[in-house]
Amino acid sequence: MHLPKKGQAFCSQNREVVKIGELTVQDTGAPWEVGVMNSRPGSLMDLRDRQLSVVDSPAAWRRLGFAVAVSTIGSVGVWSVPVALPFVQADFGITRAEVSLPYTLAMTGFALGGIAMGRLCDSFGVVVAVVLGSLALGIGFVGASLVQTPLMFALMHLFIGVGASATFGPLLTDMSQWFMRHRGIAVGIAASGNYIGGALWPPVLQQAMATEGWRHTYLGAGIFCALATLPFVFALRRAHPIAWMLEAANTGSARNLGVSPNALMVLLCVAGLACCVAMAMPQVHIVAYCGDLGYGPARGAEMLSAMLGFGIVSRIGSGLIADRLGATPTLLIGSVLQGIALFLYLLFNGLVSLYVISTLFGLFQGGIVPMYAIIVREHFSPKEVGVRIGIVLMATLFGMALGGWMSGIIFDQTGSYRVAFLNGLIWNVVNTAIVVWLLLRPTHRLAVAE
Repeated sequence: MHLPKKGQAFCSQNREVVKIGELTVQDTGAPWEVGVMNSRPGSLMDLRDRQLSVVDSPAAWRRLGFAVAVSTIGSVGVWSVPVALPFVQADFGITRAEVSLPYTLAMTGFALGGIAMGRLCDSFGVVVAVVLGSLALGIGFVGASLVQTPLMFALMHLFIGVGASATFGPLLTDMSQWFMRHRGIAVGIAASGNYIGGALWPPVLQQAMATEGWRHTYLGAGIFCALATLPFVFALRRAHPIAWMLEAANTGSARNLGVSPNALMVLLCVAGLACCVAMAMPQVHIVAYCGDLGYGPARGAEMLSAMLGFGIVSRIGSGLIADRLGATPTLLIGSVLQGIALFLYLLFNGLVSLYVISTLFGLFQGGIVPMYAIIVREHFSPKEVGVRIGIVLMATLFGMALGGWMSGIIFDQTGSYRVAFLNGLIWNVVNTAIVVWLLLRPTHRLAVAE
């Protein structure tokens, strides 16, 4: 690579301010600077080349594999409560509403913890977030196994939710820093760890609770979560490359879309909430829906499993599409297809039809949430993407919670899920409209001077 001339981009050590032309970015997590050169530092350009060489490299792909493993382990915090629900209810002798509180608190911890863990990831790197998250999972599971009251059991799930959040959003953020050309597929694969855990953990936990009891299972899960991530922590300890600084000049900004950064965040949060309100209807209620139709809850559980399984395919496939078309067009495709699947639920309720539609729904919706992470990465400073991704993911989780609750309320009022599906379709239209608006905005990218 040629040496920079006066006024060109360069790398230097031991500074925290990044300047490329008129663009200035301050990084508090890496001791490197990209600035405007007034001399010719040959060895520093070699350093720049070495840093750039790890982007999209075999080392980055290996790191992606480690991230998927950590995400799969941490997802036990999401999938444990639904499995434990009947065992805990029988043990404490409480109502179904009371035993559902732990899941609500776990999701609350996941949503709020995503912001805190994102901030830690921005400031100190992904390893700190993963370590603290693993400890929170351990404390939550072990504590829940020892408590003697339903309230304390529920409160322990705040720790579990916070811990699980560290193995999702921060890992998506980290992967977005290690990939440029293949960022879409990398983020999609990283997000698949949660769905892989959804396929892996429930049968394992079910068998353990049936044979050893829920308390021993929770105790074992806590110890496992605290220890199993340690080998991967060492593998993830390397800081992300400085390529994000060099790319900063080519990163679109919210203002280039004609809106302020905060306004763009609000739009993304509303879109994320709306799409997940729609997403929640089949995911939360498909088992009950099949029971009402006379097919039995087991058939509904199989349909839910199909949704999650094909959701993995969707996340990887959407990543591939995003690398070719961009994250926003891919998000639009997923949103439109999700709406089509919801509409099909209104038209057909036969057993075979529901299997087919549920499979299609999983294939369509699985890649939607990771696209928000990529869009945030494209339009905000890399030094703050962790916390911003956490905020958007929080909105999607609130959307899942709101959608599940609204669908139940609608069913109670109407005695049918038909209006609930229609409600989900309306919310999906809101999400689609926002994405279309973003896609039609003129964008302008800065370029690093050559």
